[in-house]
Amino acid sequence: MQGSKRIRNSLLAVLALAFGLSFARAALNGENVSGPGWQTAARHSSGLAPDPVRWRDSAIVQVYAAPTYGWRGLFAVHPWIIFKRAGETAYTRYDVIGWGGDNVVKKNHALPDGYWYGSKPHVLVDHRGEGVDAMIDAILAAIPRYPHAHVYHAWPGPNSNTFLAHIGREVPALGLDLPANAIGKDYRPIADPVGMSSSGRGVQASLFGLLGLNAGLEEGLELNILGLDFGIDFNSPGLRLPFVGRIGLDDTTRSGTETEPPAK
Repeated sequence: MQGSKRIRNSLLAVLALAFGLSFARAALNGENVSGPGWQTAARHSSGLAPDPVRWRDSAIVQVYAAPTYGWRGLFAVHPWIIFKRAGETAYTRYDVIGWGGDNVVKKNHALPDGYWYGSKPHVLVDHRGEGVDAMIDAILAAIPRYPHAHVYHAWPGPNSNTFLAHIGREVPALGLDLPANAIGKDYRPIADPVGMSSSGRGVQASLFGLLGLNAGLEEGLELNILGLDFGIDFNSPGLRLPFVGRIGLDDTTRSGTETEPPAK
């Protein structure tokens, strides 16, 4: 009995710490957690995407995540993917939006690296150069295979994080590691409770994203309870926590970003 009480108290302490850190992050980043004024919330470029004209000769794929709008941003993130082929001078963006038509998969809904209703995004994946055109082919093939294109539920899914998790499974070369506060990444229907994790490099068992376990190279070991993920990352050492996402070393997956594009 005492052991159960200690576990419960420890879990509550971790949740309180994670929530406090999430609130502090929002305050430091100037994020709007009160909710009013979404019509005028910042949607301008964050400056994180490489200049597509300067990088004309390089294929690029990036994945972003930003806190969701208003108070929900204390709990969860909204992700999206952008890409351009070698020779192109503009990006294509895909994400899932729960409004604006029957098909929730949207193309070029917003600026490639824009603020998400007042919240600055951060980069989860950044691939440039050799081999990236083939990666884009695989991404474009995966998008129409997303099985929930006409369904959206903020919790526990399917939602925008479910969509990016689908792409990660279909394109393991991305090395996508969605953070612990990407609620919906663990959503799996009852008919398919076991399979690849969202990185495509691990295994996952999950019941509707409400109870499950992830284990893999990118995810480390992660337990999901009611959509809240707790775990430890061994690849880039860190803790995986609800609300916060992670605490530890930078976990961005990068390739081909060490050199600048050739001068024109």
